[in-house]
Amino acid sequence: MLTRVAQCIKIWECVYKDPAPGLLEYVTLVRKEAVVDKGGKMMKSYMAKPSEVDRKWFVVDAEGKTLGRLSTQIAMILMGKHKPEYTSHIDTGDYVIVVNSDKVVLTGKKWDQEFHVRHTGYPGGQRKVSLRTVLQKHPERLIEHSVKGMLPKSRLGRQMYKKLKVYAGAEHQHQAQKPEKLEL
Repeated sequence: MLTRVAQCIKIWECVYKDPAPGLLEYVTLVRKEAVVDKGGKMMKSYMAKPSEVDRKWFVVDAEGKTLGRLSTQIAMILMGKHKPEYTSHIDTGDYVIVVNSDKVVLTGKKWDQEFHVRHTGYPGGQRKVSLRTVLQKHPERLIEHSVKGMLPKSRLGRQMYKKLKVYAGAEHQHQAQKPEKLEL
């Protein structure tokens, strides 16, 4: 049976060649404490694989909910952070269907003071639209825009965003997926 320092050196001997005598013992002791469980076995971190991810469908009713608070919780579900097998570089999230997006609530005077800004791509082509106007014309875009801003800005974030389905009314066309009702 090897001593604790000897076990550490055995693990690290392939990494360090001719190290300073005092440095190797200190570094390996710290590393050994982090990786050994109570039984003395090496612990491994779980990494989800795309083929192993089990996706569910959830329905969220946005009626009477505050836009920002609702959006953060939806973003967490889309990213998969509510699951124990969450892996940051894999899309482990679930599908989310949002109904009654036209009945979402904002606090204060945000309906008139906040704007959705876009750019046409031409010089001087910046367009501002108040949230009240967006709600009247395209009520789904309020939640879509808010949630999209809370997802990663990468290919992975765009893949997560595709799992969001937003509808202005109480009806949706995803009954075949048997979504579960989610209270947020």
